[in-house]
Amino acid sequence: MVAVVGIATFATSAFAAEHTKDTVAEVKKAIENDKAVLVDVREAGEWQDGHLKGVKHVALSDLKAGISADKLKELIPGDKVVYLHCASGQRCLKAAELLKAAGYEVRPLKSGYNDLLKAGFQIAK
Repeated sequence: MVAVVGIATFATSAFAAEHTKDTVAEVKKAIENDKAVLVDVREAGEWQDGHLKGVKHVALSDLKAGISADKLKELIPGDKVVYLHCASGQRCLKAAELLKAAGYEVRPLKSGYNDLLKAGFQIAK
């Protein structure tokens, strides 16, 4: 039987996500030291319009619709801190609830995509 992360998990989650207090500098350092990954939870069209270099992509709508645990493990390593970002910091809170319920250590960023670009994250070419 394949486990699915999705809307049912979201509805029953006891985890109320809050934005991390980690600074952008701390996020960058954790990623550089291979202790964390950055995941963009914006929708596919937003991702295709521009995304950050080296960032994983899992749209919030895909998480809500249901994604197999195996597929999720392919996309996001389970042994690292998972920093989440979106456009303005709101969708990543919902995504954090879903991923936390799936066993991930998540830290949603208040900084959105444009803020991260301004903070020195590179755009993928």
